[in-house]
Amino acid sequence: MARFVAVGLVAGFISGMFGVGGGLIMVPLLILVAHLDQRQASATSLFAIVPTATVGAIGYAVKAEVAWLPALLVAVGGMGGSLLGARLLRRIAVKKVTWGFVGLQVATALVMLFYVPQRAASLGTGPGIWIGLVALGLVMGLCAGLFGVGGGIIAVPALMGIFGAGDLLARGTSLVVMVPTAITGTVSNWRHGLVQVPAALATGLSAMASSWAGTWAAAAVSPKVGNLAFAGILAIGAWQLSRKNLRRS
Repeated sequence: MARFVAVGLVAGFISGMFGVGGGLIMVPLLILVAHLDQRQASATSLFAIVPTATVGAIGYAVKAEVAWLPALLVAVGGMGGSLLGARLLRRIAVKKVTWGFVGLQVATALVMLFYVPQRAASLGTGPGIWIGLVALGLVMGLCAGLFGVGGGIIAVPALMGIFGAGDLLARGTSLVVMVPTAITGTVSNWRHGLVQVPAALATGLSAMASSWAGTWAAAAVSPKVGNLAFAGILAIGAWQLSRKNLRRS
């Protein structure tokens, strides 16, 4: 139980600081430190993301760094994508899920490494933008259900690079979307017995304690430094999971 608490404290701070659900950190740590398998880690992480993302979203909302209409549109697509991802998690081989997760980490790290957003930028509007936001939600939810992440690793770079949001606005909006997305996927996982409930509660509740601190740390770090730090964290996680998967092979 102490390991789950430690995982939650680390993941919660990173969740609040970078606007992600923390699953990119939770899943590798639940596998490497707490010794869950990939399916259990993904399902448990998604459960733990619900309280973590809620606290982080409140932290950004207090500072008016949430775009509510775009968040609603992304959430509509996210809930549908999350159900599909949770279904695929039960059907795809564990090894393939792990390699898919590693690929997602590497791709996101590259995006964050080479793109630096403007802090004061705002989201665009119009029918085309709204359709794009729903499509973004579908992709975000699919990754949430399949890999046990909140989907912020998809939403944050996309909101900055495609829709023109500033880094803090993208993170706050992403965290708001994660709450209904993670709940939808968790209900499906729970029904099929994949969620390790005591582990999820210990991880999620401890993550709540550190998530708020992460939201305040985000404002103190420049967009460039924040992106570089996030890319480095992703690269380390991808390397560790790759080594573990290769040893098993």
